[in-house]
Amino acid sequence: MDPEILALVMGVAVAAGWVDAVVGGGGLLLLPALLVAAPATPLATLLGTNKLGAVFGTVSAAIAYSRKVAVDRRVVLPTAALALLGSGVGAAMAAALTAEVLKPVIMVVLAGVALLVYFRPAMGATPDPRLRTRNRLLAVTALAGVGVSLYDGLIGPGTGVFLIIAFTAVVGMDFVSASASAKIVNVCTNLGALTVFAFGGHVDWLLGLTLAVCTIIGAQIGARMALRRGSGFVRAVLLVVVLALLLRMAWDLLA
Repeated sequence: MDPEILALVMGVAVAAGWVDAVVGGGGLLLLPALLVAAPATPLATLLGTNKLGAVFGTVSAAIAYSRKVAVDRRVVLPTAALALLGSGVGAAMAAALTAEVLKPVIMVVLAGVALLVYFRPAMGATPDPRLRTRNRLLAVTALAGVGVSLYDGLIGPGTGVFLIIAFTAVVGMDFVSASASAKIVNVCTNLGALTVFAFGGHVDWLLGLTLAVCTIIGAQIGARMALRRGSGFVRAVLLVVVLALLLRMAWDLLA
């Protein structure tokens, strides 16, 4: 890879780390950049390399959040454990199942997310402890730990968005706490998928570790901004990322 192109990809990795730390969806930026920068590289290798960079960024963001935000272990720990397995299964399925089949479904879900966040401005603004019932805790564990993690291993971009919506809508977390919880779960989804890609030989370790340094820088900036500016800021970024995901998937389907 030419030095100029590498520098550009590294800059995109910083931006991806920032987006991932605030709401998730950094793959929206980094994966297309890798596709343009290394068009001859197999897609599985680019996915694995992207996961290597992403896992360091999410770990960095999770640490930053954990210093300021208390997460609900009853929700996060079982969800993270399931996510480690679920994302690995999704990554294994990626070789046999085309993501194009799922994209129209994902677009409908994303449109629903955008409408939900836009028309319910109170959602996620403050915590709602009344929603922390046993059934809802089980529901969010299954939804985030299995459904979202499978999506992350299979397709990827926007995982953090779905996790945040699950934590706010189902168990009443505010957006900052939901983002903090999502980072811990996202670490496990990235690790599960990365393990499968690594065993398949689909990781460019040198490039991935270079990008990891960049995503850590972006993640630290993003986490600090989210903590400082609060739930309103996270909500605004969430809407932007959801709309960007919708536009990206629509472009892929129409191109």
